[in-house]
Amino acid sequence: MTGHPSTGYSGLDEILCNLQIGDNVVWQVDSIEDYSHFVRPYVEKALEQERNVVYMRFADHEPLVKDQDGVVVYELDANVGFETFSMAVHNIITNEGVGSFYVFDCLSELVSAWATDMMIGNFFMITCPYLFELDTIAYFGILRNYHSFKTVARIRETTQLLLDVYHFKGNFYVHPLKVWNRYSPTMFLPHLQDGDTFRPVTQSMDVTQLFSHISEKGLDGSRRTLDYWDRLFLHAQELLSESGDKEEIERAKSQLSRIMVGHEERLSRLAEKTFSLSDLISINNRLIGSGFIGGKAAGMLLAQKILLNDEKLNWQENTEPHDSFYIGSDVFYTYIVENKWWKLWVEQKSQRGYFKAAEKLKQKILKGRFPSEIRQRFQEIIEYFGQSPIIVRSSSLLEDSFGNAFAGKYDSVFLVNQGSPDERYAAFEAAVREVYASTMSEDALTYRLQRGLDQMDEQMALLVQRVSGSNRGKYFFPDLAGVGVSYNTFVWQSDMDPKAGMLRLVFGLGTRAVDRVEDDYPRTIALDNPLLRPHEDMKKIARFSQRKVDLLDISENKVATKRARVLANEGLGLDMQLDMVADRDKKAEARMKSAGMKQEKAWVLTFEKLLSQTDFAEKMQGMLKTLEAAYNYPVDVEFTANFANDGRLRVNVVQCRPLQTRGQKANVSIPKDISEEKILFRSQGFTMGGSIALHLKRLIYVVPDEYIKLGISEKHEVARTIGKLNKQLKDQEDKPTLLMGPGRWGTTTPSLGVPVHFSEINHASVLCEMAYEGGNLMPELSFGTHFFQDLVEGDIFYAALFPDREHVHINRDWFNSMPNQLNELLGEECRFANVIKACEFTDEDLQIVCDVLTQRLACFFT
Repeated sequence: MTGHPSTGYSGLDEILCNLQIGDNVVWQVDSIEDYSHFVRPYVEKALEQERNVVYMRFADHEPLVKDQDGVVVYELDANVGFETFSMAVHNIITNEGVGSFYVFDCLSELVSAWATDMMIGNFFMITCPYLFELDTIAYFGILRNYHSFKTVARIRETTQLLLDVYHFKGNFYVHPLKVWNRYSPTMFLPHLQDGDTFRPVTQSMDVTQLFSHISEKGLDGSRRTLDYWDRLFLHAQELLSESGDKEEIERAKSQLSRIMVGHEERLSRLAEKTFSLSDLISINNRLIGSGFIGGKAAGMLLAQKILLNDEKLNWQENTEPHDSFYIGSDVFYTYIVENKWWKLWVEQKSQRGYFKAAEKLKQKILKGRFPSEIRQRFQEIIEYFGQSPIIVRSSSLLEDSFGNAFAGKYDSVFLVNQGSPDERYAAFEAAVREVYASTMSEDALTYRLQRGLDQMDEQMALLVQRVSGSNRGKYFFPDLAGVGVSYNTFVWQSDMDPKAGMLRLVFGLGTRAVDRVEDDYPRTIALDNPLLRPHEDMKKIARFSQRKVDLLDISENKVATKRARVLANEGLGLDMQLDMVADRDKKAEARMKSAGMKQEKAWVLTFEKLLSQTDFAEKMQGMLKTLEAAYNYPVDVEFTANFANDGRLRVNVVQCRPLQTRGQKANVSIPKDISEEKILFRSQGFTMGGSIALHLKRLIYVVPDEYIKLGISEKHEVARTIGKLNKQLKDQEDKPTLLMGPGRWGTTTPSLGVPVHFSEINHASVLCEMAYEGGNLMPELSFGTHFFQDLVEGDIFYAALFPDREHVHINRDWFNSMPNQLNELLGEECRFANVIKACEFTDEDLQIVCDVLTQRLACFFT
C-alpha cells in the first residue's frame, strides 16, 4: 500500500489538500453519469495503491464500479427497511475493518424504497461517523435539487467533504462547499476540469455564465423546503384536482398505501382495496413526520372505512367520527439518531446486548430531546385538542398484524390533558417518550425474540386519539367500552355457536375489558345468546360482575378507579345510562337498612336492559361480521359506545386487528372407561383453545393451602421460581408442561393468584386456574384480553376449574401425595418446596384431552 489517498486526479487532490484518512466525500451532481465520472479514477487509484475497495450496490442505476479483482461488491436491498438495511451496512463495515475505501451508489435512489428524505439523512448520520472511526474513505452521491434543504444541511453537517459538480457545455466543474480541517486560497471557488488539471474559475464572464446555468437548473425553492414525502402527496393532490387518468391515480394510491400502511401483504392489500387516494391524502394531513402509521392506526382506520362503506347497517348514523393524529414511524428513528444513540441501538440488536443494552437505551429514550420541527408539530396537536382528554397509543410496524398482535406489549398513555399549555405539552412529550421506551421493555423484547422478530425492523409509530366519552361532574368516561371478537373460542355450553362472536363489556374506560382486572368481572356476552351467563343465580351474578369503573379524574388530572355504587349515588346525570346497564339490588339495600347503614341505591352492573331491550348485541354482531368478511379472517376489536341525546347508542371502533386464534383441531374423544383413581381432574366448559389431545411430561402445581399463607413478597418469589423452571424448557415440545394453581395466573395482585410475567410461563403447554374458596382465589375467564392473546399466540391451552360446580372433579388425594422433584429440577434447595410441587413423568403417561364439541375436559393417567 503506497502513496497518499487520492481522488485519482492530481489537480483535484491539490485543491482539496489531498484526501485524508477518515474522509466521507459527498458529490452533489445532476446525473449518475456525473458521479461516475469521479468514481472511476478514485477506484483505479485505490486499486493501484492496493487498497481494499468495497462497493455498496443497492440502486437501480448502472453500476458505478465494474466487477474486477480487488473490488468487493455487496448487493443490498433497501426495500427491507431502513433499520435492516442500515444494520447490514454497519455489519459490512465492521467486517471489512480499518482502512477500506468505499463507493456507495447514489443515496437519492433510496427514496424509491423509503419515500422520505428524512431517512436518507438518518442513514448518512449513522454511517458516516462509523466510517470515520475506522479510518476509511467513502464516496457518496446525491442528486442536486432532489432533496429538501433540511436533508442536505444534515448531510453537510455530518460529512467531511461536500462537493458540487456541474456538467456545462461539455466541461466538468467542481465547486467545494465544505472541506473539513484544511484550507487553500482558492479552495472554495468553482474549478474547471481540464484533463488532470483543475483551474479556479475567476473571470467575471465565466463565473456569470456558470452560475446563470446553475440558477436555471434549480428547483423552485418553496418545493425544496419540502421532504420528498411531501412532494409525493402534493402530486397526489394535483392528480385529484386535475382529474388525472384512473390508471395514474391507482398507481399513486398503490404507492402511498405501501409507504404508509406497511409491507404486511394481506393488510397492505386490504388497505389498497379499502382506501381511496383522497383517504390517504386525508390521513397524511394529520401525520406528524413521515413513514408508516403502524398497525394499530391502520386497523382503526380500515375498520372505520369498512363500516362506513357498508350501506346495510347504516354506520354513518351509528358511529362516532374520529379526529386522530398519527406520528410517523420515521420520527422514532430520527429521535434515536438525533440523540446519538445509534451505536447503543446496534449493540442492543446483538445477542449479547439484547437485554443488557436495552435497559440503558430505555433510560435514555425517557430523557431524549426531539428535533425542533417535530416539537412544533407536537404543539399543534396540543393546541388542536385543547383540554380534551387524549390517549397516546403504540402503533408499531409489526403490531396488530396477521400473526403478531403484540397485545399489551407496548404502552398506551392516557392524558387527562388539564393545566396550562406548557404543562399539557410537557405531559404529551413525556407520554411519547414512555411509549417509545416500551419498545425496550423485557416483555416486548421477549415476545419479539420468541416469535423470531428480534432482528426485524420494528419502528414505533404512534396513534393519538381523543378519548371517547363525556364529562360528568369532575369525571370523564364513556358509557360503555369493551372488546369484541368475531369468533368465540370460549363457549361454555355445547349448544353455543363459536362463529357468532363474543363481547367483553364494561361501564367506563375499556381498560377493565382489555386487561385482567383485579377482583372484578366484566360482562362476557355470547352474541348468539346475549342473556346467557356462565353464572345463573343472582348471588353469583352480583359476585361475578363489574364493581369498579376506570375513568379520568378531571380535577386531579389523572386516571382513577371508582366504585360503581359510589358513582351511581353521586348524581352525575347517569340516570338513563344506569337504567340501561344496571339493576337495583333490592336485597342488598334491605341488608344495609337492617344493619343501620347509610341508605343508598345498590346497583349491579348487569347490562340486562341494554341486551334485552335494544339492538346493541345485534348491531355489534353485524359490525364484527362485516369486518370479518372484509378481512377474510376473524377479527378482534376494541370499542367504546355512548348514548346520544336522542337515546341512540353511537359506537366508536378504536382498534381492529386480525384475531389470533388456535387452529381448530380435529375432533377428539375422551375415553369412557377411565377408572376414577386414574383421573387427575375433569370438567365441562370454561376452556379456551379448542380441542386438545396432549401427552404431558411435567406438572407444576402451586398448593393453594400453602400459597395463601405466604406474604406478598414471598408470593412474588414463588412466581420467579416458576420462571426458573420455565427457562429450563427450550420450547413446548421439549417437555409438554401443565401449570396448575389457585386463582389468576399473571395477576398483579398476589392475593388473587400467582403474579407471574408471561415470559415466565411461555413454554407451558397447558395453564389451569383453580377456584379456591378458602382464599377467595377465583379464575378470571379473560377471553379477549391481552392475557388471552398471549395464551393464544403462545399456543397455550387454558382451563378454569370450579370445584363446586357439577361435572367438576379434582383428585385431591393424588395432589396431596404427589411426589415433589422441585429441588432436583432446580439443582438447589428451594424454600418453597411445600408451596410448589413439580413432577416429571417417565414411567406413567399423563394425558389431557378436551373435546370442543361436548366441552368435556379430562386429565388422566393412561
